Amino acid sequence: MGLRINDTVPDFTAETDQGTITFHDWIGDSWAILFSHPKDFTPVCTTEFSAVAQLSEEWSKRNTKVLGVSVDGVEDHKKWKKDIEEYGKAAPGFPIIADDGLAVSKAFDMLPAEAYLPDGRTPADSATVRSVFIIGPDKQLKLSMTYPMTVGRNFAEILRALDGLQMSLGKGVATPANWMPGEDVIIPPTVSNEDAKVKFGEFDTIFPYLRKTKAPE
Repeated sequence: MGLRINDTVPDFTAETDQGTITFHDWIGDSWAILFSHPKDFTPVCTTEFSAVAQLSEEWSKRNTKVLGVSVDGVEDHKKWKKDIEEYGKAAPGFPIIADDGLAVSKAFDMLPAEAYLPDGRTPADSATVRSVFIIGPDKQLKLSMTYPMTVGRNFAEILRALDGLQMSLGKGVATPANWMPGEDVIIPPTVSNEDAKVKFGEFDTIFPYLRKTKAPE
């Protein structure tokens, strides 16, 4: 059974290039982003890891830890990080799980239970290990998305989605299409006009079910 929004994500203990972690303990009181890759030393994934490294200050501002997953070993991860830093001109300070036994990939339903890595494997053997999971401090899944190997992930969009989640869950609002921080937000239909006035002050009613207001501070 695949993970659904608001499910508690699997806890696990795994080796990374920065030592052993236990996932829920590692998250602590932070938000977390788990992003997975089918193999080290692959072109698209190298550009993606570089993009994540370049955003290190942005993750920190949002109290968010990032954690890579790749189905290769610790030593390969350490070597690959040199390429990642050279390409992106930013040090990848986040850990990468050595999921060579596929335990994490299977726990997060990126691979079937019977999957294994054949000798001489290629990235195609673990092509579905291309997901992003945004996890709240409550250890529940807030958002997930999966990409094919040929399409690089847009981490600016992942950052925007994180902002939307932190705004909506923290302030009791929703965000409209293409929302960016600082723009108006949506008042949930479950909030009456009277309560909306008390909670948000002025708001615009486009339809009875669609009301917008300034983003709460």
